[in-house]
Amino acid sequence: MNVTFRQLEIFRALVATGSISAAARDAKVTQPTASVHLRDLTEAVGMPLYEVIGRKVYLTEVGKELAKAAQGVRSEWTAFEQSVQALQGGESGLLRVAMVNTAQYFAPRLIGSFCASRPKVEVAMALLNRDGVIERMRANQDDLYIMSRPPEGLALTSQVFMPNPLVVVAPRGHALAKRGRLSVDDLLTERFIAREPGSGTRLAVDDFFRRHHRTREIRFELGSNEAILEAVAGGMGLAILSEHALRAGARRDLITLDVEGFPLQSSWQIVHPAGRRLAPLAAAFRDHLVAQAAKPAAATA
Repeated sequence: MNVTFRQLEIFRALVATGSISAAARDAKVTQPTASVHLRDLTEAVGMPLYEVIGRKVYLTEVGKELAKAAQGVRSEWTAFEQSVQALQGGESGLLRVAMVNTAQYFAPRLIGSFCASRPKVEVAMALLNRDGVIERMRANQDDLYIMSRPPEGLALTSQVFMPNPLVVVAPRGHALAKRGRLSVDDLLTERFIAREPGSGTRLAVDDFFRRHHRTREIRFELGSNEAILEAVAGGMGLAILSEHALRAGARRDLITLDVEGFPLQSSWQIVHPAGRRLAPLAAAFRDHLVAQAAKPAAATA
């Protein structure tokens, strides 16, 4: 089977973009050139790789398998490039990191300190909800992933590097704030603004109430910590969020309530597929993240 690296790269672009024209732009070739490469790749494989219905590309079963193989080739080549760079004594290359939205309150600073000592390193950072990160993880699109709740059912290697305490947030002056230590049952008279289903925060909070055999009333759901904090400040309900989100805003119109069982203990983890050999650059970033997060200034940032 005579397949070229260029053909695989254009096919990867097709899988990522969903159209031949977009794949051509991504690969920086003309559309006719991309079409020729894809045709030659299909002929080399000997079976259809995709079909176009209504201008949208749908992969065949063979195409799905090839997409996995093409991503594996890209990952191995990236690791090889970085290994060569490391052997040459340089610390350069592209680091791809995907993270859940709440990590935006601390991760960019840690990435910045990593790049400060390695000026030739480039970082491609994807900030998504948890489902989006898991989708990229399944497609093996990044070197490392930062999240608090790695998915079950995937073979992963994860390392805890920093606490992620979840706190109960209320508007300043709320009646419950005047009552001192609160029980879980005290919260049940209130309505909550919750993160969207599937988020790490939502999963942890749902687990907490399930363990206590309690059900909280959810007024509505939002996918943004900032929007939730604004809703709480507006008196629309309470929320349970990462302490990092509250610290980042340094809000004077919000307080955390003293509730039994809180802060709810969670942890930030750095994750990659099990069995995958980390490129030297990715391994260096992982070690940097662990070391920097252990410092008091980073942990409270």
